[in-house]
Amino acid sequence: MSQPSDDILILGGGAIGLSCALHLLRAGRGVRVLDQGRAGCGSSHGNCGTITPSHAAPLAGPGTLLKALKWVGRPDAPLYIRPRVDLDLADWLLRFALRCNRRDWRASAGAKARLLLASRGMMESLVAEEGLDCHFSHDGLWYVCRDAAAFEREARDAEALREFGVDVRLLSGAEAEAGEPALRPGVAGAIAFPGDASLRPDCYVAELARRVRERGGVVEEDCRVLGLEQDGGRIVGVHTERGPRRGGEVLLALGAWSPQVARGLGLTIPVQPGKGYSITYDRPVLTPSRPLVLKEPQVCVTAWRDGFRLGSTMEFSGYDASLNRTRLDALVRGAHAFLHEPVGPVLREEWYGWRPMVYDDLPLIGRAPRYANLWLATGHGMLGMSMSAITGQMVADLVAGRAPPVDPRPYDPGRFA
Repeated sequence: MSQPSDDILILGGGAIGLSCALHLLRAGRGVRVLDQGRAGCGSSHGNCGTITPSHAAPLAGPGTLLKALKWVGRPDAPLYIRPRVDLDLADWLLRFALRCNRRDWRASAGAKARLLLASRGMMESLVAEEGLDCHFSHDGLWYVCRDAAAFEREARDAEALREFGVDVRLLSGAEAEAGEPALRPGVAGAIAFPGDASLRPDCYVAELARRVRERGGVVEEDCRVLGLEQDGGRIVGVHTERGPRRGGEVLLALGAWSPQVARGLGLTIPVQPGKGYSITYDRPVLTPSRPLVLKEPQVCVTAWRDGFRLGSTMEFSGYDASLNRTRLDALVRGAHAFLHEPVGPVLREEWYGWRPMVYDDLPLIGRAPRYANLWLATGHGMLGMSMSAITGQMVADLVAGRAPPVDPRPYDPGRFA
């Protein structure tokens, strides 16, 4: 007996896959989502939940290489590359290094800003229209510096985002301390991004899954995807640990796992797993009133009504599945330098997840080259949560043959063909 075919088979049940599923359902399509564990159990689970047009600046830019060289040999550095022989990573790093210039920085920043600004507004509407209980807040976000030279550098880079439509406001150290009592004295300055927002990410993906099911979609959990079968320029089967699955259209939204699953299809998906960490506590008494990025240690701080999280760091160590105590301790140490109460009274979770990093810092959204029924929505780096709403809308529009609200050309997977 042949396996029944779904209308659209979505591989990956994180923020991107579920947002695509919901937007496709809203457009009248049928969907089945496959996830290797519980929906949202990957990098969507333990990130800091910030929705950030402020993060339009790409990781590759002038000065990045010098900073990375200073951090070589420091396992607790914000950016850490574990020494090993890895030819794919070496090629990725070379292409990344070639983009550490002002021209490419501007191109990526502009393209990221368009996605982030569109997604920010769409997400707030989606949360309201679908009744998503995910602690959504529009209190903005601050970058905070204790070193005056660091503040000047960050302010200069942030000001450059104004031309892309990102709202930026500079605060003196005194203004920052007065506006955020959770900060310890000695702040050099802060950069406020009033347009940013935040939510609790595990609640967001759980609510997306709920609405997908309520709208008639299927979310199949504990169904790890092993590979894709192609014939004549079409994907004719998806191999999973629970047997074959088929779809008239197939959407690959597996984040950092996308290149492994697509292996053998002849596609270039230049994604490297960038490992991030977080620690979640019960709320301390004195918590920040908005998300903060503590810039020198690169620690993000977020608080919800039932939790408090320290997160961030970028580690290139392949798919190493271990909690690195050195890097977890660096989060706490960084928070201690900035906050009166850097940790909560009860430790709830220590976590890591792999972000799908592309060297040009732009996601792959669109039809896969050479395959009539394969679509990609992957490579969102550290911004999958922020870009989820616009990615879902773009995928729904592209599948239907409509023009999406943002020009899709900068994110076309064919740019790597």
